[in-house]
Amino acid sequence: MGLDKFCSADGSDPFWDWNRTWHVGNPDLTQCFQNTVLVWVPCLYLWVCAPIYFLYLKSHDRGYICMTHLNRAKTAVGFLLWIVCWADVFYSFWERSQHDSGASSSSTQAPVYLVSPTMLGITMLLATLLTQYERLKGVQSSGVMLNFWLVAVLCATVTFRSKIIQAINENYRHFIFYFISPLFNQNPCPEIGASFLSRISFWWITGLIVTGYKRPLEQKDLWCLNSEDRSQRVVPQLVRRWNNECLKARSKGHEKTLYSPKKAPRGERKEGVPVEESEILIMKTPQKTREPSLFWALCLTFGPYFLISSLYKIIQDILMFVGPNILRLLIQFVNDSSAPSWQGYFYTALLFVCTCFQTLILQKYFHVCFVTGMRLRTAIVGAVYRKALVISNAARRTSTVGEIVNLMSVDAQRFMDLITYINMIWSAPLQVILALYFLWQNLGPSVLAGVAVMVLMVPINGVIAMKTKTYQVAQMKSKDNRIKLMNEVLNGIKVLKLYAWELAFKDKVSAIRESELRVLKKAAYLGAISTFTWVCAPFLVALSTFTVYVMIDERNVLDAQKAFVSLALFNILRFPLNMLPMVISSMVQASVSMKRLCVFLSHEELQEDSVERMAVAGSDSISIEDGVFSWCRNDAPTLKSVRIPDGSLVAVVGHVGSGKSSLLSALLGEMEKLEGSVSVKGSVAYVPQQAWIQNATLKDNIVFGQERKESWYHRVVEACALLPDLEILPAGDGTEIGEKGVNLSGGQKQRVSLARAVYCDCAVYLLDDPLSAVDAHVGKHIFEKVVGPQGVLKDRTRVLVTHGLSFLPQADLILVMVEGEITERGSYLELMARDGAFAEFLRTYANKEQEDDESGDICYLHHHHHHHQQQLNHTSTSAVRTEGEVLGKKAKNAEVGRITEADKANTGRVKLSVFWEYMKAIGVVLSCVSIFLFFSHHFASLFSNYWLSLWTDDPVVNGTQPSREMRLGVYGALGASQGIAVFCYSISVSIGGILASRYLHQSMLYNVLRSPMSFFERTPSGNLVNRFSKETDTIDSIIPSIIKMFMGSMFNVVGSCVVILIATPLVAIIIPPLGILYFFVQRFYVASSRQLKRLESVSRSPVYTHFNETLLGASVIRAFGEQERFIRESDGRVDHNQKAYYPSIVANRWLAVRLEFVGNCIVMFAALFAVMARESLSPGIMGLSISYALQLTASLTWLVRMSSDLETNIVAVERVKEYEDTEKEADWRHDQSSLPPGWPTAGNIDIRGFGLRYREDQELAVRNITVAIHGGEKVGIVGRTGAGKSSLTLGLFRIIEACEGEIHIDGVNIATLGLHELRSRITIIPQDPVLFSGSLRMNLDPFDGYSDEEVWRALELSHLKSFVSGLPDKLNHECSEGGENLSLGQRQLVCLARALLRKTKILVLDEATAAVDLETDNLIQSTIRTQFDDCTVLTIAHRLNTIMDYTRVLVLDKGEMAEFDSPSTLITKRGIFYKMAKDSGLV
Repeated sequence: MGLDKFCSADGSDPFWDWNRTWHVGNPDLTQCFQNTVLVWVPCLYLWVCAPIYFLYLKSHDRGYICMTHLNRAKTAVGFLLWIVCWADVFYSFWERSQHDSGASSSSTQAPVYLVSPTMLGITMLLATLLTQYERLKGVQSSGVMLNFWLVAVLCATVTFRSKIIQAINENYRHFIFYFISPLFNQNPCPEIGASFLSRISFWWITGLIVTGYKRPLEQKDLWCLNSEDRSQRVVPQLVRRWNNECLKARSKGHEKTLYSPKKAPRGERKEGVPVEESEILIMKTPQKTREPSLFWALCLTFGPYFLISSLYKIIQDILMFVGPNILRLLIQFVNDSSAPSWQGYFYTALLFVCTCFQTLILQKYFHVCFVTGMRLRTAIVGAVYRKALVISNAARRTSTVGEIVNLMSVDAQRFMDLITYINMIWSAPLQVILALYFLWQNLGPSVLAGVAVMVLMVPINGVIAMKTKTYQVAQMKSKDNRIKLMNEVLNGIKVLKLYAWELAFKDKVSAIRESELRVLKKAAYLGAISTFTWVCAPFLVALSTFTVYVMIDERNVLDAQKAFVSLALFNILRFPLNMLPMVISSMVQASVSMKRLCVFLSHEELQEDSVERMAVAGSDSISIEDGVFSWCRNDAPTLKSVRIPDGSLVAVVGHVGSGKSSLLSALLGEMEKLEGSVSVKGSVAYVPQQAWIQNATLKDNIVFGQERKESWYHRVVEACALLPDLEILPAGDGTEIGEKGVNLSGGQKQRVSLARAVYCDCAVYLLDDPLSAVDAHVGKHIFEKVVGPQGVLKDRTRVLVTHGLSFLPQADLILVMVEGEITERGSYLELMARDGAFAEFLRTYANKEQEDDESGDICYLHHHHHHHQQQLNHTSTSAVRTEGEVLGKKAKNAEVGRITEADKANTGRVKLSVFWEYMKAIGVVLSCVSIFLFFSHHFASLFSNYWLSLWTDDPVVNGTQPSREMRLGVYGALGASQGIAVFCYSISVSIGGILASRYLHQSMLYNVLRSPMSFFERTPSGNLVNRFSKETDTIDSIIPSIIKMFMGSMFNVVGSCVVILIATPLVAIIIPPLGILYFFVQRFYVASSRQLKRLESVSRSPVYTHFNETLLGASVIRAFGEQERFIRESDGRVDHNQKAYYPSIVANRWLAVRLEFVGNCIVMFAALFAVMARESLSPGIMGLSISYALQLTASLTWLVRMSSDLETNIVAVERVKEYEDTEKEADWRHDQSSLPPGWPTAGNIDIRGFGLRYREDQELAVRNITVAIHGGEKVGIVGRTGAGKSSLTLGLFRIIEACEGEIHIDGVNIATLGLHELRSRITIIPQDPVLFSGSLRMNLDPFDGYSDEEVWRALELSHLKSFVSGLPDKLNHECSEGGENLSLGQRQLVCLARALLRKTKILVLDEATAAVDLETDNLIQSTIRTQFDDCTVLTIAHRLNTIMDYTRVLVLDKGEMAEFDSPSTLITKRGIFYKMAKDSGLV
């Protein structure tokens, strides 16, 4: 039935229900029946009768009845009922606005709640008017009206009874609600249960503010977000609308490109002509397609709720003009001595009521705006995060991590800022028109002079806004580059320290920063001009209007009423004129951000259908048919058809860069599929070549969101050889792993990554060389326990990319890859029999010891396999015994396992020292000059208005004022001095701000780079990036403008109080108590606001940290299908951040309502005392006093807002400065260096009783090592993972300082050297080959210390010359972020080239050849043997064959030296080294 829909949107409230009305002991009518029939019956009765009754009364006039008390009562009751009905209507509108924020239809208000009260309200008004008309027509008693009231009362009684029954039931329900709901919602927001009055006055937040005043607020004090503000509600709405936009755009695009693609037949493809033709057509057409509009998507999502704010704004704009009109009446009242006193008091009361009402409306308006802004930010962050998970690899390269993080932080913030002011676009012109209308009433056509000045100002501001936009874009570009570079510096900080490259990168960051500051400086000059125009515009308008007014006609007298009412109107004009350019520039900034977001959200996504997940026909687990894939459209590695049977072990081999990893990426759907089809049966697990580790506990990294199965977990941990590592870690598997796995060695990271895949228990395993980073015997254990024919995964399909030849005989199928194509396939024996490229490859690179007899090698392997199995079985039984203990460490030591430090919120007031630091950064002299200029400007402004009041009090002689030229001249001169002061202070503050931000950024950058490695392991990179992006942005652009506004409003308040006191000294009685009230409200507010801002700032870092982490591991997350879980985690972090932001915006409104009330009181008392003292007051002084009092409210609110904003934003300075006090490394260089030139000349290393630890509270990682290494010796360092091999090299480079003992190089104790003196004279090829974005040449030689010939020579020796020569830009080839456009092997060769370029006497290789194939390994080894023949070489080795010809080998075990001698001697000793060599098949 139609009425059901009319009564409730979802039909839940039926029109009639027999069960409720008839078949029940306590009958009741349905809500729908009550709201329709019972309301409409009396209304319809009256409307039907009224026209006939009206005509009857008109024709039967019985005279006139005088007004009696009864009549008055009837009228009052009638009007009261009418008001109640309208209140009901407004309440319905208000309730609808609360639900309008994209709520579902069920919570949308039904039409009946608007229609019935409206109808009843109009009927009540009609009844009241009819009652009055009866009195005028002399009707004593009326049957029509009696019947109406009787029916109305009867109907209302039924409804009233129903309401009572409902209330009794409600109490029971409330009881349930209050006692049960807290179980589901820990800390619900009190707004939901607040009354109407509490909501409009924001009283409901008082509890939190009082708590914040008593003690610093903590996370647990914050309420849960309202459901309509949460990510899970807001983000899907925007995503849905944006997808619709994209679909629309795409469908339009398709219409146009319908006939363009003419695909060439397969045979013609080689010539390429038809293909080119079709490509040109395809390239050209998309230019015509419509871009999807993000703006429209945002409008549809947030528009309806936001429109309510426009309604509030209109009411507020109209109320603004009540003040000046009452001021006019008050001045008239003072001038007219015959007017009765009560009129003055009436005007005063009216003024007070109107200003209070205006306050409430304005704050409600702001609240709606800010909540919309908050939702907008949530939606944008969520949309960007979701997009980042599906973006294609080609598109991913166009957006760096820094840029995408900026989209989330800076650009989302821009939208939030704009939403608050966007209504000014239509509101400002409305205010200007209204002001001009009232001015015309007051001064006539002279106003046109003022209008002309305003019109002139518009193009000036327009030009400024356009220029600002170009600067904005340039600044954002610089900022993106700077954040991108900082991201890389923080990611590769270990390499920077090892190479002593900090200064080179500091200079690079500083160069970008300088270009950013140059743009900022230009923007500051523009800002000064625009501030000058804003501040001077209202004065120039007033001056030109008054000048024209008094000059056109001698009879035009400028009296108090005209001058001060006009002045009050000009003051109103100042706001829209000030705001308009600001809003325009804010819109310009938002449009830049909109464009950036639109580009990112429109990026190409990975093809969802590139890999078919359905079951493949037959027994094949993976099949590729005619596959052609590419990373981006231009270059296409080809893969022929491949079929992999279920449950088989497939090995993929080939040289570096032959496309092995790309094959796995193609199977994961990470590459673009150009032709053919790929099918994978069942779920997939993926182990990438570079392990991706989350900042979480070790257990969480392995379990990876799956359900916890204890026995399976233990089995996985044991199979992946992680048990010994768990013993070393401080809290077992509860140890927190730092970002990117900083506190794990390379081998441990790789094993955790493998354990994650194994735990997942999938059908297909894609393993990208997981055995390269682990020691030989561990690799063997993992192969046998996990990957091999007897391993945990024996029944699964495994595709293993490997460089380890010893595993190949056990593979069911071997794929040989050359330049992106599979050239050979077959089992080990088949390929050997074929005697093709694979056999050749094997013969060349298999270990020399195994060359003699391939088939014997297999038997040999099996024999060893048996022996090794016994050995491992023995270790695993002991392992099972200790397993409970190891995993049990977690319970005891959960805290020990934490390493990263969350961003901490400081508490209490911002110390004055922070302000002093900022002043020092600006320069004390410049600060004092700025303050003096502020004072001059406000003094001139005050005096000019006082001068105006004297002028208006000039006596009128013969209808004219004699000294008006003199008065006008002085008035103009005072205005000019104001303008000069404004311009100067604006420039001085902006330049001061730039000086400060340069100094603060430089010192922070220097301090961060000077921090030791332990600092970077503890501090999440999100915190550091936050300092360099958000906090630096605050210091750059927000703090200077806040200082300007703070000083301005402070002088305004002081000036206003002085003027009011001079005019009406009685106000002195009122100002102190109001001042005390003001002070308390302000202190109450600032304590909470500051802490909320800090909590918000602290909870922002984890959003970026998690996002950073997600971007790095996107391929792993996609492979495991964990996108949903990560999206939930990100949404949770955003909501956690908004939990602190929402109370802070409500606290702002709370404050404004109370402060404006204080201001309104001052206005009232100023007017009241002026009325009382009207005999002794001149109209001019009274006009001056009240016009200043009217300004005071806005100034007071603005002052507190600015003082709290200043205090909350100056926190950025505090946070940037906090890295000054953290621990620092030793000096980089000593002033008096005693080092001989060319040191070290021989390369002798003498280690005496050496020991070091990673953290104060940990045991020594390396202890008691005493070794003497002679110059030119080649020493291998071996040992199990975690034995302390890398720790020893870190000690050599003083990345970690020694706790005991010392190291001497050529007789010099390295502890006495500057770090750069040491690190620049010895060279390392690190375990992780880190490259930075920039040219290849910069990556080899950042200081430009070598010639091009030397660089080419190094490339030739590192076997990269042919590769680099083939690049279009040669040495200037741009490496992408992290060197992603080079393969891992090529990156390792670049690191070798760096070492060759430096050519120092000591070279350290830290597992440098782990990631390369045997051929490249051989190249590197031969290069090192020839080029570093006379150097001391220390090699940490996994592949023992690389160090078998070394002079000596140092064997470490649990951080101590176990053996140290030549390899042959160690083998004869049959110790640890012998066992390791045996496991590697070398003996």
